[in-house]
This record gives sequence, C-alpha cells and structure tokens, in this order.
Amino acid sequence: MNHAPTRILLADDQDDVRSGFRLVLDSQPDMTVVGEAADGATAFELARSLRPDVVLADIRMPRLDGLELTRRLAGPQAPHPTRVIVVTTFDLDAYVHTALHNGASGFLLKRSGPTLLIEGVRAAMAGDALISPQITVRLLRRLTGTPSSPTAARPSAEAPAADPLTDREREIVRLIARGHTNAGIAAELFISPGTAKTHIANIQTKLRTANRVGIAAWAWKTGLATPEP
Repeated sequence: MNHAPTRILLADDQDDVRSGFRLVLDSQPDMTVVGEAADGATAFELARSLRPDVVLADIRMPRLDGLELTRRLAGPQAPHPTRVIVVTTFDLDAYVHTALHNGASGFLLKRSGPTLLIEGVRAAMAGDALISPQITVRLLRRLTGTPSSPTAARPSAEAPAADPLTDREREIVRLIARGHTNAGIAAELFISPGTAKTHIANIQTKLRTANRVGIAAWAWKTGLATPEP
C-alpha cells in the first residue's frame, strides 16, 4: 500500500536555512515540503490554510516567535493541533521547557545535521518527541545530579521492583540514555534502524513512557545507565 508523503511546512527567517532543509527533506521519498515562511505570523496563516503534517519552526523569527507559534499550533487550545518541531541554533533550557510545554513534537539543534532532522520528522509522525542528544543528556544530568553528586544515578524510590526489559532492550536503553539516535543505536548494535525503532516502541510500552526522554530518565533513575563525564 502506498502512503502519502509527510507534508512539511518550513518556518525560518533565513533563506539559506529553509533552502537547506528543503533539499534534505525533499530528498526523502516519504516527505515533501509544501510551504515556506520567513516569519512566524506567515507560518501560522500557512499552517491554517495548507494543513501540513509537520511544521519545522525556528525560535527567533519576526512578528511571531517559534515558541508562540508552537503554542498556537500545537498547544492545548489549538483548534486543529499540528505537530511542530522546533529547530534552532539556541539550546537554552528555558526554550526547551517552553517549547515542550507548548506542545512541541521535538526540539532539534540546527548543528545536529540532516540525519537527525529526518529522524525527528518521522518520530513526530509516530507520536514521539525527539530531542537533540546533547540537550537530552544535559537535561537528564540536571534531573539526576552530576556525576560527582552523592545522589547521582542512584535507583529511584519509585523504580519498579522488577526490571521488565530483555538484555537487548537494556542495551538499547543505555544507548538512549547516552544520547544515541535510532541510527546510532542501529550502528552500535549491528541492527537495522527499523529494528531499533521496534525495540524502542516495545521499551516505551513496558516502561509506560511517552518518548525516549522518559526512557533515558528511567535508566538514570534506576542506575541502569550513568551520566558520562
């Protein structure tokens, strides 16, 4: 059965960034860029008229910034919720928290490269939220304590008594906690990206987590993985 490609709207005030994203995304057989906007207000209007599957939004844009655009398109009050992935140069914690609170389906750094951009779109379509690995590791290090902290990586009092994972799933969880993408996990374990994705979906079900950030948090809280210095 043929599936329609994922329809993507690009919102960034830099022409070269939009051109680069379009080149990467249009090269994928399951993706197509249906529109571009150089400011947040135009992006909002295009999203309402074009009804894209995913919007890639920069944060610092004229007229309407990406965080407010995310709230209007993906927040709890949005009449027709749209998946929004924030793609930015700025990885400030306040931006990350606000974007996710406003309903973002991912937070990616522009320097993360085309592979993660593609994976982020596919993750959003699958109902996951992909965050650039370096941000995930930093946020989780603050959640669990630094490596030198006496409380770092100790098992949580709320951790389940029995580990529900298989040996292979535990390997994958450790890699997720260290910030690996699906492609990185596949290369590390000599499996296909599709197999890695299936394992991650099973892990999410077993741990009752919404996304890979929840998996990593579980790993660090239970001591299955520890922060790298």
